[in-house]
Amino acid sequence: MRLSHGKKIFFQCLLLYAGIVMICYGVWRGEAGTVLSKAIKICLECVGIG
Repeated sequence: MRLSHGKKIFFQCLLLYAGIVMICYGVWRGEAGTVLSKAIKICLECVGIG
């Protein structure tokens, strides 16, 4: 199934918009700090420090 160029652009913009909305919602809920702290812990475990 081939999408026309216009439909492809539409779906790309729709998915981009959905991603931006989800990121903003997560930041609004205060999830950014939680995600950052978990990422730091995982990185330190991979290096062997934590």
